[in-house]
Amino acid sequence: MSPVTSYLTLALLFSLSFLCSGIIEIIFAISNRNEIDNWGWSLIFGIITSIFGVLLLINPEISIMTLPFYVGFLILFRSVGSISYALDLKNYGDLSWGNLMVFGVLGIIFSFILLWNPLFAGLNVVIWTGVSFLSLGIYSVIFSFKLKKLKDSPNKISDELKQQYESVKNSIQTEMNK
Repeated sequence: MSPVTSYLTLALLFSLSFLCSGIIEIIFAISNRNEIDNWGWSLIFGIITSIFGVLLLINPEISIMTLPFYVGFLILFRSVGSISYALDLKNYGDLSWGNLMVFGVLGIIFSFILLWNPLFAGLNVVIWTGVSFLSLGIYSVIFSFKLKKLKDSPNKISDELKQQYESVKNSIQTEMNK
């Protein structure tokens, strides 16, 4: 009924959601730094997301004008990160990494639509942003289940195999230190 008020509210909501999402991702990265090889990327994305959130909260009038750009670039960065995580899962031997890659690619496509024509995106920012966040949200849910499965996989390895692994690892370490 009042598009201007809705757009302003949407800009403020995005500002808060970016800030909260960034803080949560920073906490996730730091708390999982021993479990995830490339945890630094999560930390960087969390910091970038938090900075976007603060910038949007400080300048609401600018955020209204630049909301499609902020959303487009944020989704682009997150999608690139999603593709990186999918490739990490591939390296860990997860056979369904391709499904996650599809969601990352969809996010990139939606971000380019937002960035390609900001006027069009501004008129339809709610729809495009919803579709983008929906695809990245589905990705995040699937990715979290994959991480849980990866985290639980060492518990399925027998003690004998763990001892053999440690023995080989120590032998390699000894040879490298010579």
